[in-house]
Amino acid sequence: MSESKFVYLASQSPRRRQLLEQLGVRYELLLADDSEDAEALEVVKPGEAPRAYVQRVTLLKLEAALARMKRRGLPLAPVLCSDTTVAFGKTILGKPDDAKHAAQILGALSGHTHRVLTSVAMGTLSPSGKPLKTEQALSLSNVRFAPLTRTQIQNYVASGEPMGKAGAYAVQGRAAAYIEHISGSYSGIMGLPMFETAQLLRAFGFKV
Repeated sequence: MSESKFVYLASQSPRRRQLLEQLGVRYELLLADDSEDAEALEVVKPGEAPRAYVQRVTLLKLEAALARMKRRGLPLAPVLCSDTTVAFGKTILGKPDDAKHAAQILGALSGHTHRVLTSVAMGTLSPSGKPLKTEQALSLSNVRFAPLTRTQIQNYVASGEPMGKAGAYAVQGRAAAYIEHISGSYSGIMGLPMFETAQLLRAFGFKV
């Protein structure tokens, strides 16, 4: 059983913080230094499948966060990381580069069903600073967008909400007005699947 009374959350996402708070788990943020190239971890390898990609990136984020905890000399505690990927067929749709790119992504999703894959991982270090335990889980969901008009896409992009979001939309935001059907985990689509995260927390001794 875990002796820790809190978990480190290695994510800047306010949505992930909100979801973790829903589980009633105390957490501390463990964010990257300016010297860390966090975006480099998210580069897609040629021909990489969405499932393999999201799982690999999550473990890379966890590895970087554990090293960060050790480097800063912080009290040892389990570290929680998560990564969300939107896939249209075998194509990985990342965060839009600009408004034009966001409109292109939304145009591709319009009237179709796509997948949202969210991987969550937890890990700890031993007192000597070596990796002690790592657990990972994956949430898969299907999301169908209604056909979107050009004006609807332009207005949504103009709201600024698509920027910084995988797949150029936020399910908990204005995009909800265009989503016809969801099959899977709503919290997973938001960025932190509650069921899978609770399982990992229990595996590390937390009472959830």
